[in-house]
Formats: sequence, C-alpha cells, structure tokens
Amino acid sequence: MRFLYLFLGDITQKGYEKKRAKLLAPYVPQTQGRSLLWLESPPTPLAPQGLWIRPEDPQEQFWKHSLKYLCCGFLNALHPQAAVLVLRHFPLADIHTEAVQAALAKHKEQKMALPMPTKRRSTFVQSPADACTPPDTSSASEDEGSLRRQAALSAALHQSLQNAESWINRSVQGSSTSSSASSTLSHGEGKGTSGSLADVFANARIGRSWVRTERSLRVQTVLTKGSNRSSLMDTADGVPVSSRVSTKIQQLLNTLKRPKRPPLKEFFVDDFEEIVEVPQPDPNQPKPEGRQMTPVKGEPLGVVCNWPPALEAALQRWGTTQAKCPCLTALDVTGKPVYTLTYGKLWSRSLKLAYTLLNKLGTKNEPVLKPGDRVALVYPNNDPVMFMVAFYGCLLAEVIPVPIEVPLTRKDAGGQQIGFLLGSCGIALALTTEVCLKGLPKTQNGEIVQFKGWPRLKWVVTDSKYLSKSPKDWQPNISAAGTEPAYIEYKTSKEGSVMGVTVSRVAMLAHCQALSQACNYSEGETIVNVLDFKKDAGLWHGILTSHGLKPEAICPCATSPEAMTVAIRRPGVPGAPLPGRAILSMNGLSFGVIRVNTEDKNSALTVQDVGHVMPGGMMCIVKPDGPPQLCKTDEIGEICVSSRAGGMMYYGLAGVTKNTFEVIPVNSSGSPVGEVPFVRSGLLGFVGPGSLVFVVGKMDGLLTVSGRRHNADDIVATGLAVESIKTVYRGRDLSCSVSVHQQQQTVSSSAIDSIHQVGVYCLALVPANTLPKTPLGGIHISQTKQHFLEGSLHPCNILMCPHTCVTNLPKPRQKQPGVGPASVMVGNLVAGKRIAQASGRDLGQIEDNDLVKKHQFLTEVLQWRAQATPDHPLFLLLNAKGTTVCTATCLQLHKKAERIASVLCDKGHLNAGDNVVLLYPPGIELITAFYGCLYSGCVPVTVRPPHAQSLVATLPTVRMIVEVSKAACILTTQTLMRLLKSREAAGAVDVKTWPTIIDTDDLPRKRLAQIYKPPTPEMLAYLDFSVSTTGMLTGVKMSHAAVSGLCRAIKLQCELYSSRQIAICLDPYCGLGFVLWCLCSVYSGHQSILIPPMELESNLFLWLSTVSQYKIRDTFCSYSVMELCTKGLGNQVEMLKARGINLSCVRTCVVVAEERPRVSLTHSFSKLFKDIGLSSRAVSTTFGSRVNVAICLQGTSGPDPTTVYVDLKSLRHDRVRLVERGAPQSLLLSESGKILPGVKVVIVNPETKGPLGDSHLGEIWVNSPHTASGYYTIYDNETLQADHFNTRLSFGDAAQTLWARTGYLGFVRRTELTAASGERHDALYVVGALDETLELRGLRYHPIDIETSVSRTHRSIAECAVFTWTNLLVVVVELCGCEQEALDLVPLVTNVVLEEHYLIVGVVVVVDPGVIPINSRGEKQRMHLRDSFLADQLDPIYVAYNM
Repeated sequence: MRFLYLFLGDITQKGYEKKRAKLLAPYVPQTQGRSLLWLESPPTPLAPQGLWIRPEDPQEQFWKHSLKYLCCGFLNALHPQAAVLVLRHFPLADIHTEAVQAALAKHKEQKMALPMPTKRRSTFVQSPADACTPPDTSSASEDEGSLRRQAALSAALHQSLQNAESWINRSVQGSSTSSSASSTLSHGEGKGTSGSLADVFANARIGRSWVRTERSLRVQTVLTKGSNRSSLMDTADGVPVSSRVSTKIQQLLNTLKRPKRPPLKEFFVDDFEEIVEVPQPDPNQPKPEGRQMTPVKGEPLGVVCNWPPALEAALQRWGTTQAKCPCLTALDVTGKPVYTLTYGKLWSRSLKLAYTLLNKLGTKNEPVLKPGDRVALVYPNNDPVMFMVAFYGCLLAEVIPVPIEVPLTRKDAGGQQIGFLLGSCGIALALTTEVCLKGLPKTQNGEIVQFKGWPRLKWVVTDSKYLSKSPKDWQPNISAAGTEPAYIEYKTSKEGSVMGVTVSRVAMLAHCQALSQACNYSEGETIVNVLDFKKDAGLWHGILTSHGLKPEAICPCATSPEAMTVAIRRPGVPGAPLPGRAILSMNGLSFGVIRVNTEDKNSALTVQDVGHVMPGGMMCIVKPDGPPQLCKTDEIGEICVSSRAGGMMYYGLAGVTKNTFEVIPVNSSGSPVGEVPFVRSGLLGFVGPGSLVFVVGKMDGLLTVSGRRHNADDIVATGLAVESIKTVYRGRDLSCSVSVHQQQQTVSSSAIDSIHQVGVYCLALVPANTLPKTPLGGIHISQTKQHFLEGSLHPCNILMCPHTCVTNLPKPRQKQPGVGPASVMVGNLVAGKRIAQASGRDLGQIEDNDLVKKHQFLTEVLQWRAQATPDHPLFLLLNAKGTTVCTATCLQLHKKAERIASVLCDKGHLNAGDNVVLLYPPGIELITAFYGCLYSGCVPVTVRPPHAQSLVATLPTVRMIVEVSKAACILTTQTLMRLLKSREAAGAVDVKTWPTIIDTDDLPRKRLAQIYKPPTPEMLAYLDFSVSTTGMLTGVKMSHAAVSGLCRAIKLQCELYSSRQIAICLDPYCGLGFVLWCLCSVYSGHQSILIPPMELESNLFLWLSTVSQYKIRDTFCSYSVMELCTKGLGNQVEMLKARGINLSCVRTCVVVAEERPRVSLTHSFSKLFKDIGLSSRAVSTTFGSRVNVAICLQGTSGPDPTTVYVDLKSLRHDRVRLVERGAPQSLLLSESGKILPGVKVVIVNPETKGPLGDSHLGEIWVNSPHTASGYYTIYDNETLQADHFNTRLSFGDAAQTLWARTGYLGFVRRTELTAASGERHDALYVVGALDETLELRGLRYHPIDIETSVSRTHRSIAECAVFTWTNLLVVVVELCGCEQEALDLVPLVTNVVLEEHYLIVGVVVVVDPGVIPINSRGEKQRMHLRDSFLADQLDPIYVAYNM
C-alpha cells in the first residue's frame, strides 16, 4: 500500500478549510458523500475494485496508530483507480469521494501522452542548489519504474485539476534568471503539461509506507514572465521568476510548502539499487518444497506432590534433612578430590553469607545491599565450591547474582563490554575469594586497578572466616517462586557486545524440574561436570539441578542463554534405537534448505540429533531474517521455544527484549499463529522425523556472503580437516565475517572455495598464542574481529583476495555518445540551470587614482619610485632569529639593478631578449637580479638552487631548466657558483656545459648607459618554470602587459598601498609566490617582509612572531608552512602566549596554492591559534594555474569564503549535487578565494569544449588581461599552444572570446551573499587537477579523496599517495609506527577504499616516512612516486598484491 502525502504546514483548521474550499470548489460536487478514510459499516468503495476499510478489520487499529506518525498523506496508487487522502493534523478529511472519483474518471478518459523517461539521472535530479539551499528539498533519486508511475500520476492530476485555460506558461529568461523547470518532465514534455501537481500542491511527496527511506518526486512550479513585482517568487534555486497567478494562490502555495528542515533521512537516500551490481540469484538454487511446519510440543511436565515451591526451599530441605550427604566434590587437574561440600555446609555457609550481605556491610539505617540489588560474582574456574556458596547465598538474601569471569589484566578481551553490563545493571559490589582477590592486578598503592569500562566496585571476600554467623532467630525470606529475577547470565553477541539474560525464579525452578524429568534424575545419582559452572549448561546441571546422568548415557543437548535448555536426548537404555543421524548437503545448507548429500563426501555435513523438546515446552522453526515466519519442513531456520523454563528478558534492553523474548510466529500470509510468545534461541536447525531436533549452527556464527549463509564452525572444520597446512602448523583456525561494500566477506586461514563455494576475502597468519582468548581458552571471535578491523591483529603474513570476493561493485559508467555541446546547453536552459560562469569586478569601472597607471612597464615604475620616494623601504629580509639581515629601499633597489644590468652587458655580452637563469636563495639578491635583467632587456628565469646535501636529486632539475630555457647566462652567488663547478656536481651533471656563470656578490660601481624599454607591452618580461605534480616541466611566457595587469589586480583586491606592510613566507621561484615576493611591492609601493620558508625549520615561531611583532594585517604562506606550524606548534599555544604573540591584528592570512583548498588543514590552523587572537574569518586560499598564476584571491573586501558539501558519487559522474553536512559520501569543499578584477571564468566540458550548467563538474577556463602568453618550448608546439591558451568555446559564445585552459576541474555556484557590485556572489570551487584524475570503471576519481580516506584508517599512517598502474589502483602509505603494524594496514586500506569509493585496491605498498616525494608547495609528486615504484626504488617495508 502506498501513500502520497501532502505537508500542510502548521496552519489552523479554519485556515485550512478556507484554502481547501477555494482550491477545490470547481471540482467538488454539491452532493454529500462519505469521508474517505473512516468508513462506517457497510463500507463504500472508493472506486471499482478499490480499497475497503472496515472499523472492525484487524488492520484498522494499525492504520489508526500509523496515522499518528505519518507526516501527511495524499494520492498514490493503492490501486490504479483507488486513492487514500491523509491530512496532517486533521484525522477527518472531508474531501468527498465523489470529487476523487470524478478526477479519476476524467483521467481514465484521456490517454497518457508522456514520453518515456530516459535512464540519464541528471534529468531527474535537481540542481545543486536544490539539494541543499534552501534545505527544503530532498536529494533522493528515483528508479526508472517509479519515475514513470509518478510522472503519469503527476500528469493525471494536472489534467484533472487544470482549468481549460492554462494559467502557467514556461519561461526561460537567460542564464542568470532562468526558472527551474519540472525536473521530471524536461525531456520532450507537452506544451500544456508544465507545473501539474506543484501548481496546486507545492511539493507533494510520493512514498511507500513500507520502504525504509522515503523517495521524493520534485515537481517545480514553472512561471511566466510579464507579471508585476508583487507576483515574483523564488524557485528552488533562489532565482526570481514571475507568474500570472494571483498573489493569494502564491500565498497558498507558500503555505503548503514543506518545512524548511525536513527530517534528516529525507536528505540522505542510499540509492545503491541503482549504482550497485547486485548478483542475480542462481535459477538452479535449491528451494524449500515441504509444507509449513507446525509447532512441536514436548511431553507434559510431570506433577510431583512434594516438589518444593522454590529452589531455595529445596536447599533448605536437603540442608536440614540430609546435611551430611555430599552435594559437590571439586577435583584438581589430576582428578583427585580437593574438597567435598555437603548439603549441610552449603546451607549453613549460604545462610551466613546472606546474613552478612544484608546486615553487616553497611549500617542498620543505610545498608549497602537491599533485596533486588545486583551483585557481581567473580570466582576462578578452579573454585566451584565458593561460587556455589556465593550463588545460593545471594538467592537467600534476595539479591540478584551476576556471574562474570575473573579479569586477569586491565584490558582483558571483552572486559570493556563486561564493564558496560555491570554499569547498566547498577552493580557496585563484587563477591570473590581471598585467593582470587590477591591475584587481581593492583596499582602501586596496592589497590585493585580500575578495569577498562568497569564501574567502581567494592570487593567483598566470602571466605568463611570473614562471614558473620546469623542469629538463631534470623531466617531468610523464602517465598514461592514467582516472575521476579533470580540471576543474570551474561551473553556475548556476534559483534562483541555483552547483554545480560535475566532468569526468573519460577523459570529457574521449572527448568530444574524439566531437566530432572528429561534426564530421569533421581536422588543419590552423581553428575560429572566439566563445563563452565558459572553459566549455561554447566550452571544448570552442576549448580542448580545437582543430580547425575546415568553412566551409560551420552545425551547431547542444545542450549542457549535466552531459551536455556532447548532440547536434550533422553538417557538411553539397552536395546533402544540408535540416535538420529543426517548427512546434509553443504550447498543446500547455504541456501537454508535441507538436502541429503549423496555425491561428494567433502561437501557433506553430518549432524546428530540433540533429542526432543524439553518437557512442558513447545518449539517452532522461523526464518532467521525478517518477520518470524514459520519455515517449511525442509527448511533451515532459527529455533524458537515457548516454555516456562526460559529466560525472561535482556536486562535494561526493552527493545531488544521484545524482538527476542516476545516473538509471535506468523504464517506465509503474515497472520499470527496463536497468541503464545516464543523465545528466539539463537540456534539454527530443523525438526526431523520423529520430532527429533537437529542443530546445524548458531546465529552468531552465521556468515552471509552473496546471499548465501555459511556457518563459521563449518568453514573452520573444513580448513582443519582438508587443508595441507595442518601438517605444517598445527595451530588454531578462525573464521569470521567483515562487512565490505554492503556484503559480508569471510576472514579465514583456509582455502574453502571448492567446498563451500565462497571466496576467501583475507587470509591472515598470526603468531602462536597471540589471538584474544576466552576464559576457557577458546578464541574470542568478536575481539579478534575487532582487532582485525582496528588494525591491531599484527599478522606475520597476509593475503587479500578482493577481486574474487567482491561481486557488487558499481556499474561502470558508459558515456552517452552523440550528446553535443549545443544539446547540453539547451538542456541546461530548459531545466532552468544557469550557465556556469563568473567574473571579478570590471577593471574599467574601478576608480583608481594611482599614478602608477601611467607607466606601462614595471621598470618604469621602479625608476619613478626611485625618484619620487627614494628612501621608502620596499623589502625587509629576516633570518631564523627574526633579525633583519637585509633591506632595500626604492633607490637602493634601482641602483643595484643598474649595476647588474651593466655586468650583464659587459661580462656576459648579452643582447636584449636573451634568457638569463637566476640561481639565488630566497632573498633580496634574487629581486635585484630580476630587475637588473629587465633593465638590460634580458629575460629572467628564476630557478630554485640545488641543495648541497642532495646534489644528485636536485641538480638535474636545474640543468634541465637551463637547457630548456636556452639560457645564455647564469646569475648566482659565489657560494652557489663554486657548488655548480664542484666535484660533487660533476658526478650528477656535465659541469663543462654550463653557460656563462656570473656571481653578483661584488658588483662594480658602474652606471648603466641606458635602461632598456620594451617597444610594446606584449614583449616577453620573464619565464615562469615549474614542475607540475604529474612530473611535467612547463615554462610559461609572461609579458609586460600581463605583469602590470596582474600587479594591478592584486593591488585592487588586497588594497595594497605605500603605507601597508605584508609578510610573505613563500618560495619565490614560480607562480604567485614569485609575483608576491618580487613584483607587487614595486608596483604598489607597500613594504614586504620576506621570511624564507627554510628558516622555519630551525625556528617554528618565526612566521607567527613576525606577524605579531610588526602587527601585519595581510600575510601570505604556503600549505607546507601552515602544516609545519600546525604540527609543530599545536601543543605550544601557551608558550606562544607567554612570548606575547598576538594575531588579532591579522585581517587576511592567504594560502597560496594551485590545488583544491585543504579545508581540514585551514580549519585546524584557525581553531588552533584562535586562542592567540587569530580570527576564524582570516584564513583563505588562492587559486592559480600554469596559464594564469592568480585567478582567485580572497582580498580584503567582499563576502567571506563559502563552503559546501557535495555528493562524492555524483562527483565521479562529473555532476555536482549539494548535500547537507553529515550526509554519507559527502565531501566538504571551500571556495578558492574571490575572483580577481578583470578575470572571467567559465566551466567547460573538457572533451566537447561546450559550456556547462552550474550542476556539472567541468574544466575551468579563464580569460583575463594577466593570462600568460603561452608555453615556452624549444620546438614551439603550436598545437599545444592553441589548445591551452587561445581556445574558443565550441558553442554558445557569440563574442568568440579567447580562453585559456587551466587544467583544473571545478564548478561555479551562485550564493546568497552579495558581492561588492551589489549582485549575488558567484563562488568558484576547485575540485582537482584534470591530469591527476584516475579514470577507473568509467568514473572519474580524484587522488586526494582516496588518500584522505586511507589516511584516517590508522593512527600509524603518516602520509599516503595513490596512482594507477596497468588499470590497477596502487596505494602507497608511509608507516610512522613500528614495522609490526605494517601488515595491519593492508586490509584496512583495502576495506576503506572499497567502502567509500567502490574500488578494489590492486597493490598496497607500505614504506618508511619521507618516501613519498613532496615539492616545496606541499604538493605530492605522484608521478615521481609511480616511476620509483616501477623502477623498484622505493625499498618498501611490505608490498601486498591483492588477488
């Protein structure tokens, strides 16, 4: 049954009546009819073959209660011709059935004329802004079938509710104000079918009442242009559109809108059914063929006339009448008797303990224990006598014992969960023996340690010498057994959580009676108990029943903590028939079907019966998943028992109790079978011939893989019995399952594919005796699984096989051919999507009275400043101590530049246009050399100097740039000149082929005859060389016009003037770092305080203390500098305060980068240093590329940077869908600063070169006055030049603008903020470099996303990088911990990439810290890493090739 429900908002009944009457008056007949939901008997059908609801129907109460929780309801196909209307807040909806029948009849007369929806999801998913802003729209998507049904339903309502005159027409008002069309009818819809349902009922919602998450179909209102201002309203995108609809109708539509904050689940709809390949079921798989089973009853529980009314009364009887009869004899490991406890001693000691607990632990007015309190029993396994005394002493004192294991260490396996149980039970007292108390771990003060997760306990010793004898007139209160709790037995679930099963006194007594009857116990018999006497069958037989089995009987039984003893084989007699035996097919069992195996012995499971149902009990078998439906006779299911002798509840867990202890089985039609509640036993089995019960496994040991169920014990048995590994290492075998990409996968040390038809996901070999153990020596499965998932298992060898096990990877994306840029653009306009473009302020409209504008060249600006303000300081260089080592005024810089130009002409014999390499450390010498080259007409090329300690690695790059740039000369210092010609350098490069090298340390005082002036501003000013993250060396040409335009744009954006000071902590060799270091101060006249980043390695405080000392308002740094301060000064904020460092003066702290903003790092930096005054609004980022070094820069004016959460799954399809914070598969992106003045950007499809809408991810193209002129190459590759620098859009650009391709993917989003121009601000979001993306399975992945997921999987991962190799994904992780943890990282890395990115990792490489190459800007050099991996130069700790 489905509902479409309409949210009416919080309006009054009267207001609702008026609006409903106005809206539906033309369609409601005047005759009175019955209400639609609450029909009186006899009922009136809604339509032929419609829905009938009688008040006396069994499901009527269900609907009445359900309506309280349904948000609201409207129309959906209960039947093709039936409808139910449910209105929120109003239980009686008086819309008459005749109106609905008339609308449906009208719909029936008209045939549908809608086109079939295509499979492209982009046409059905709203725009990015719809998904999040305003947050009143759902981000769900629909499958094709439901969309067809909903589109048909929308059209039907439209046709039945529209007037003859269409009052809404479609309007497309251009890219910035286009309206949002109906997302479901955007493909070829008819002219008159525009708004349909939304025109009347805003955002009506369709859903299925039984589906976990509600699906929503969004039909938006489409409005026309030409109406007055009063009729304007916003679409979901926030774009104003106009309408001819009256204001009252619009008010009604706004009133009926859904709330601004829908429930959280409406935002996050997991649409795995569309993107995941679900394995199809095998058509030949066995299916159950038997009839539905009927519950099986045990024999009646016999009535004994002298049966005691309670177990305590039985103890009193035997303790007083047969005091000297032995009750319990404890044996040592050799079998010798250690101690014999008689009934008399048990009674007297229990009596003393009960008296002590109630009267001697506290005061008379404030006793420590009261009847009904819970007490922990902590006794070792070798002391059953003291445990038995303590157990019965608690029963006599009417306190509830909770037996637990003795904690041996502070972090015992499962100890934390035991502590949670103790805390939930409110236990503050623990009983133990003196020997056990001395053996508990203690602190240095001699106190018992506080165990992890445990509440604080008071320990009481129960040895006889510490107990007080009770007075003769004191007797315990022994009443008849009732439903009050007797004891609590702990149970560990499959996930490792511990729950307490509460057993009542009457259940305990009935269980003892049933066991005595089933086992035919009689007085004087002896039982030998080798089980754990503190729980389960060992407790029931050894402590409670205290009778014996016959010596010739071997009677297996089935037990569970919840149902206690489920079944037991009755003691045999000579000549009795043999026990039942079944040889079952493993293949059939995996499908939950009983089939006799007659072929392969290896694939057979032999099971014996566990006897019959307990006396007085009733048993049924239900399906293990879903509702408790009775199984068929040849079907495996969970055993459920109804008996007085069973558990009562999980202590403190009412919800879980109801699902386990109050189960009502149902038949195939869903109807209850009787009214007797059953208890789920957690055992899997079936009832065979003769009502014999067979158990084949436990629910906790069930592994569900690809829809088939396997038992962990069977897989372990197969591994131990079949595999040859048992002859090499006779160790323990463990099998458990882990959830990987919505499937359970096995983790086992055996190859069990051939027998169980299930692949091994992970094979792990661990050293002997390192797995967590249970108290009795078995393997603690849940703790082992937890260690595996946490990365603390420490295997000595591991093998992952995800390729053979993971069968539900996403479908590979197949790009639709034939969709051209024109079609995409028209589709965006029709769907109301704005063309994704944005621009900075118009340079022509900015009033700039600066005198610099009259100078076209930077050399002219420097000469003018040297004359106008000769003593004005431009640069100030600091060393690691924070002291000034060098300064440069306007005049000093001008004169030094003249000297260098003179040297170039005299010594170098250079001509105008020759390239000169500048090889200097970060400082003012580099700046003077740069302007010296400009004065002489040479073209400077700044190059990072080689590192003296790593010449072999750094000098070849210098040599390459010198060769590629065809440099005629090298300007450098004396120190570096000696290094270039040294013997060490000769081992790396050919030092004889260096061009002319000139040192500028001692310059002659010779004045330049004439300063060179370029003939045109388009002449080349300098070359900018840089090595990209993909390993490509590129040099771009910057003209004088571009230099002047760039400096002016930065000056206007940051409001830089002569009186300002800025601090720069950047590498000055390329990109925006070079521009800020060398160019901007000369153009704007402000003072730049230069801080070489290498100085921070010896003084982390340098940058922040400089900013504080000089009260800097604007500072620029790199990500590597910010990360260095975050990691190094994170725990030294108090020391910063003590030094007097205060960052409250900082207005903008700008991170210069050519990548996606690292939001986590900038947020951490802001949060860390907010205590010393740093504003959270100060930190921002820039964005530039090779073709344009400065596209975005936050600046001082304009709105703050915005952040959005985007859906990662959509991003892989090159689509942008905004989601709410906390949504699964969400990615936080930050705006990369404000677009500079004069800059225009557009988002373009990199393949078709057509413009995209703002809901798509595309390449960022830029047009600005300061774009580089082109690539500098030796052979002048004009094809590459034209494609990157002088390219045009293939469609939609009438002006034929020349664009430059940045090579970065991103998107534009119009925000609600107001820009400086007064218009709404367009934010540019950078996602990643196009060259670095990984194309896998037709989807586009960004390495940083995968690396972020991997980095947070384990604390020992210092850094991570990914790349592809022959279609395999290679993940390299740096291990900062001990090498013992190296193999733990392999499954963690494989799991997280599968879970979050749906990719199978091919190779996992674990290396030492520092192996992953990172450049000076903090960017990973993934291609260099790939080359080292292929050349086998990584020297890894471990390499795992996943199979």
